[in-house]
Formats: sequence, C-alpha cells, structure tokens
Amino acid sequence: MGIGKKARNLGEIAEGKTKETTGKAVGNETLEGKGKAEKAKGKVKQVVEKGKDTFRH
Repeated sequence: MGIGKKARNLGEIAEGKTKETTGKAVGNETLEGKGKAEKAKGKVKQVVEKGKDTFRH
C-alpha cells in the first residue's frame, strides 16, 4: 500500500472520530452520524488497500 494512501485513510478515520466525538459532546446527532460514516469509509478504504497489497505479492 502506498504510504500516501495509508496516511490519507488514517486521516479520514481520525477526522471521522473527531466529528463523532464532537457530535456526542454537543448533542448533535447529525454530526455524530457523519463522523461515524466517515470513520467507516476510511476503514473500508484501508481494508481495500490491504487486499490489493495481498494480491500484488
């Protein structure tokens, strides 16, 4: 996996976690939901990239 893609995916996961935590703290369910979705999207991208690496080697 390219180090750039890995860093972007981890950044997306971290940003999603931040939004989720902020949403919980202020009671904003919409922000919390967006954070959960963004975090999940980043995790899926990580899995896809790891799968690509598996087939390359």
